[in-house]
Amino acid sequence: MDQILRSVDLAGIQDERARECIRLLLNLIESLTADLRKSQAENLYLREQLKRRKGGGGKPDQPKNTASPQSQSSEKERAETKQRTRRGKLERVRIDREEVLKLDPAALPPDAEFKGYEDVVVQELRIATDNVKFHKEKYYAPSTGQTYLAPLPAGYRGEFGPNLKSLCLLFSHLCNMTEPKIADLLENFGIAISSGQISAWLTGAYPGIQEEKRAIVEVGLASSPWQHMDDTGTRVNGKNHHCQILCNPLYGAYFTTARKDRLTIIDVLRNGRPRIFRLNEEALDLLHRFGVSKRVAEQVGQLPFHQDWSEEEFEHRLAEKIPDLSEGPRSRIAEAAALAAYHAESGHVRLLVCDDAKQFKLVADELALCWIHDGRHYQSMTPCVPQHREWLEAFRQRYWDFYRELLVYRQVPAPERAAQLREKFDELFSTVTGYDELDQRIARTRADKTYLLMVLDHPEVPLHNNPAEPADGAGASRGAPAQQPGRAGCADTSQEESGELRSALTGRCPDLGRDGDAAEHSQETGSELLSIHPRPGQRSDENALPGGSDPTTSRNNGSWFFVDTYLTPPVY
Repeated sequence: MDQILRSVDLAGIQDERARECIRLLLNLIESLTADLRKSQAENLYLREQLKRRKGGGGKPDQPKNTASPQSQSSEKERAETKQRTRRGKLERVRIDREEVLKLDPAALPPDAEFKGYEDVVVQELRIATDNVKFHKEKYYAPSTGQTYLAPLPAGYRGEFGPNLKSLCLLFSHLCNMTEPKIADLLENFGIAISSGQISAWLTGAYPGIQEEKRAIVEVGLASSPWQHMDDTGTRVNGKNHHCQILCNPLYGAYFTTARKDRLTIIDVLRNGRPRIFRLNEEALDLLHRFGVSKRVAEQVGQLPFHQDWSEEEFEHRLAEKIPDLSEGPRSRIAEAAALAAYHAESGHVRLLVCDDAKQFKLVADELALCWIHDGRHYQSMTPCVPQHREWLEAFRQRYWDFYRELLVYRQVPAPERAAQLREKFDELFSTVTGYDELDQRIARTRADKTYLLMVLDHPEVPLHNNPAEPADGAGASRGAPAQQPGRAGCADTSQEESGELRSALTGRCPDLGRDGDAAEHSQETGSELLSIHPRPGQRSDENALPGGSDPTTSRNNGSWFFVDTYLTPPVY
């Protein structure tokens, strides 16, 4: 069959009607092949479920998508040939001490002469306890009848020091170690600790960690008018939840949520503060966009404007004003009022870098879509017709060539070049190949032009959302606390908090790991990355968004600022 399809040359068919007929037949073959692959995946899933119910094992996961390639990474297509400078390993090794090794003179010949030293660097690790018995001064004053006791040093609380606590968090969230294994390791080092104590730190029973987490996120949100955001599935007590990842190059935070709707996204961007709702002109406009009926919108418009309400107060007002309000319009009204309230806050995120999921839209003033996410749609296509494969490969090459041009533009932005790139975008994504799936995908990309070309207006903003994805992978790799072996004392109220503790440990955004490389990441995180400039040629004060570049925090070499502020790093 493949040989027959390979011999088909649409360009060589002179009859236009015959050429169109054969084109339609080739696309029908693609459609039927896709349906067959989907059916095969569903059959495989049902077999595994049936085997599992009979007690023979099997995976309870969702059916595998056999129509997708094993890897959807576009790293090879995006890669550029770069000169690599070989760096010696010893340049990265810090010398802690030096020692002179002497020879026994009795073992040397009489005519041996001293010729200096030959250096050899040996890396070694020393782990030792630093158990301290504090002698706290105690005074008693008869005049007051009170006893005065010297406090412990800053950071010390209970019977374990801050370095030991942060080390346990690192072992759990960065090394994926269970509490019993952490306890065993520390026992070998001479620390008497139980897995229950470690579990208490990890599940939020230690309130200081949660306070540090909230403070880190608050400072991280204030550090930049734009943020990365992504989400991934996770399990909590056997139920499906969502792990929301919020980050920029200075921090990364995780939020475990039951839903992933627009209200949840606003909750994350507000750092978990209680929800507020506000009615104003923007809220009414959103109701119209959401398709709420004119009658309901008019009734909502009779409620007081420009006033913030709590969730309970807002629901009470709606119930009083519109008693017969159904659930669909009620959720749309709540969404519109929450968006209006968030936009009225002075510190709201001005630009969000994310994928094209609908819950991210309308939340920030502007949206920058991830080119890598968009490119995966092309990467996931698996045409069976050889000519379709050739067209797809040729278009993908042009796609990533254009992406590289945008990378170059970020380094030297100019209004004239921005106009040229917009024209080139229109030309590229007006391509019609005759492969229907590819043409439909091209049209959808063209519809996202404003969001994909946000870099032309704001060159500081990255072209992709990859910084959220390594964090995404780190967060998703952990199971729910109740499902981790050896976890003790986990209250239901702390299940979601345990997932949030990771934010205190990811104070700097890691290099690209899933779909990119560190070189490209460094190219896209310049010294002014955390500012949003006006459009090229219009860099005036009245057009500038607040939260511009701060030389004390915008450079990546200060990325450890938040961790150093809120956590004491382990000392060995």
